[in-house]
Order: sequence, then structure tokens, then C-alpha cells
Amino acid sequence: MSKIRMNTELRNKLFNKIKHTFENEDTQEREAYLQSREWVNEKYVMASQLAKQVVERAYPTEDVATLRTFKKKYGSPCDVVAKDKCFYFAHNEGVDDEGEPTETKSHFDFGLFGNLNGSEYGDEDGKKFAFAYYREDLKAKDCNPDIFAQQNENKDNPHKTKHVDECTKALGHNGHNYSSNSENIGMTKTFNEQYYLDVIGTSYCRSRAIACTKNEYEQFETWRIAKGNLVSKHQTWIDTITKQCDQLKIGLKAYRYLSEGLELATELGIQVDEAELIRTNSTGLTIYNPSNLDSMIKGMKNKQSDNTRETKLVARKQYEESLN
Repeated sequence: MSKIRMNTELRNKLFNKIKHTFENEDTQEREAYLQSREWVNEKYVMASQLAKQVVERAYPTEDVATLRTFKKKYGSPCDVVAKDKCFYFAHNEGVDDEGEPTETKSHFDFGLFGNLNGSEYGDEDGKKFAFAYYREDLKAKDCNPDIFAQQNENKDNPHKTKHVDECTKALGHNGHNYSSNSENIGMTKTFNEQYYLDVIGTSYCRSRAIACTKNEYEQFETWRIAKGNLVSKHQTWIDTITKQCDQLKIGLKAYRYLSEGLELATELGIQVDEAELIRTNSTGLTIYNPSNLDSMIKGMKNKQSDNTRETKLVARKQYEESLN
């Protein structure tokens, strides 16, 4: 049987198959990403329960019920109760250089696309968090949730915009952080509706600061830091995959025959369906021959060799200490 020459279709098939393996390998970077998402879930439970206590302390449920009764009786002039998922929390326990009390205030948005830096206005980081949090769901919808990580060093461009828009749409987000949740659908709506609380006021986001203690404020910050940590760990993990894929592309481009690509897959421990791709003998460039390229790519990843409960607890302790 004659050798089968490489072409674009065969290169893409091999590339996608090998990349899929890279993305599912049990590496240190992937484990750190998955664990950071678990911590986000834990911190969300803590912070949302705390927010309920703080908000209801400021706006007692009895007052909310009374105002709703007034609205039914008197109409729009008494329409001052609404549900919100973002709040300004503030404490006055800090002091300035002269020892005078100072207010410490920040905006905390519990929505899926909520900010990570305390800014009331939406930013790119909120999308990065949403994409990293629902990565598997977006992959299942043929979207690219890694687009921000892959384009981290690049400015906005049509390719990036296309994939960001596809992910945003797949998550059911209407593109505006501060509109009613009824305008969202799907995963965004389901995620957001867990965190709506009754607040009293007429201004947007009920911008009058809600008083909390310094300790409570710091717990809210810890939750927000955990969200940022997920984005960071996702970026680190995808960086390792991108580096491997860059070398893979160069190698596959250099191969003249399909057999060279099949040999590389074998060296990497990846099983290729023989009915789809036919194995033949190999030739090729020295630096990118399958054995050499296999070693180069493997050197770019940190395999998770010890994934015991003890190592997870140590990692957890180090993470908690990094937040202090």
C-alpha cells in the first residue's frame, strides 16, 4: 500500500484528536482549575448567605411586606421594593493617616457576569469568569469558552468577537449586567435567580451603600477573590495547552505523510481509529520527528502524579493562606 500524503483535512483531524487529549489529561494545571471552581461554589454559598443577613438587617422583611401592601393600595408612588443581585456594601471601621474614620465601599455583583473588581459597570472579567465556570457546558454546545485565555495577548479582533458572542448567547446572557433577570434565559437566568434579594429604594442597583461590619466586608472580598482565582487558574491551564498545540501545529505541518502523524499520536499514548486514519511508515524532519516532538510536548505539561486527599488539603491550605 502506498504512503498517504498529509493534507489539510488529515492534519486537522489529528490535531483535534490530540488537542482533545491534552484538554482531558490529569495535569496539575487542570486540577488547580477544577479545584478553584469548587472553591468558588463554596464561597458563593458563604457570601450569598451573608449577603442575605446583611441586606435583611438593612431592609427588614416586615418593612418590605408593608411597602408591598402600600403599593397594592396606592400604586406606583409606593413602588420602592425590588429584587436585586448586586449591592454596595460599606463599613466605617477603617481610619486614615490622621486617625479619622473612613468609609470602605465596593460594589458586589452576585450575577454570573458580575464584575471582579468592584466596578458597577460591566467588564471583560465577568465574561472570563462565566466562560471558565461553565466551560464544559459551552464545549458541549460547540462554543469556545477558552477564547479569552487563547487571545490573552491580543486586542479585540473579529475571531475573538465571534467566539465571545457565541459563548455569551449560549449562556443566555442578554449582554447587560443590570437589566431584569427576566431578560436572560438558560444558564444565566438559572444562575442569577439564586441570588436575588428584596431591597428598598428607587435608584439603579440601589446604589445607597448598605452597612456591614469590616469582617463581613472582608468575607465578601474573599468570595470575589475566589472568582478571580478561577479566571487565573483557567488562564494558566489553557496556556499550557496552547503551548503544546503551537508545537503540534508546527510538527504536523512539517510531516509529509500521514504515518508520521500517526506515529506521533502513538508516542503520545493516543489511540487513533484505524478505520478513520490509515497507518503507514514514517519519514520527516529530525527536530519534528514523532519521537522528538513527543518529548518536547510532554515536557510542557505537569502531570498530576499524586492526586490524594492529602495533597488536595495541602493545596487548599496554601490557597486559603494566599487570600490573607
